[in-house]
Amino acid sequence: MNVLILGATGMVGQGVLRECLLDAGVSRVVTLGRTATGQVHPKLHEIVHADLFHLAPVEEQLRGLDACFYCLGVSAAGLSEEEYARVNYEMTLAVAETLARVSPGLTFLYVSGTGTDSSERGRVMWARVKGRTENALLRLPFRSAYMLRPGIIVPMHGVKSKTRLYRVFYTLLGPVLPWLQRRFPRAIIDTEQFGRAMIEVARTGYPKQILEMADLAAM
Repeated sequence: MNVLILGATGMVGQGVLRECLLDAGVSRVVTLGRTATGQVHPKLHEIVHADLFHLAPVEEQLRGLDACFYCLGVSAAGLSEEEYARVNYEMTLAVAETLARVSPGLTFLYVSGTGTDSSERGRVMWARVKGRTENALLRLPFRSAYMLRPGIIVPMHGVKSKTRLYRVFYTLLGPVLPWLQRRFPRAIIDTEQFGRAMIEVARTGYPKQILEMADLAAM
């Protein structure tokens, strides 16, 4: 597979990038973002582009892709719904619509979250926006599209979150997270497992387009 990763410098994206580089079935890995990952690998091609709302200057580099792992987003903490939707809905759709046009045979995998509101009418702001994003992505003419809804993700292999609040969370709970993961394998997943699950869904598909934690654990 030739794959594209957005958000490769974030916690989830770092994990997905690592697993793609290790996977013998992934022949080329393209990252697209506003900053470089800092990694060097024979399979890795990085596109550093400041404006993800307008991809015309880099469109030609986005052709011929088999899968996109969209791991990009921001926390809702301290943001208005308009600010949150600007990144998590509008930018996501700008990227996805471009990909649907230039690589229509692509499988699009979107990292959403447990509790996402598919009705788009609930009280929780981030869940409404994520639900609206999922619904819009599922309407695009990709070969296939999957919405992945992880809960707690444990960073592995030196992966770190860029969000300070999450770093504090993992620092405080780090010693007990492996025990909790063994005890509740369908509620907690680590970055290695999540990356492997995303690759497997892209490679073989899945019976459902929305994957909850139980589905991810099964994969």
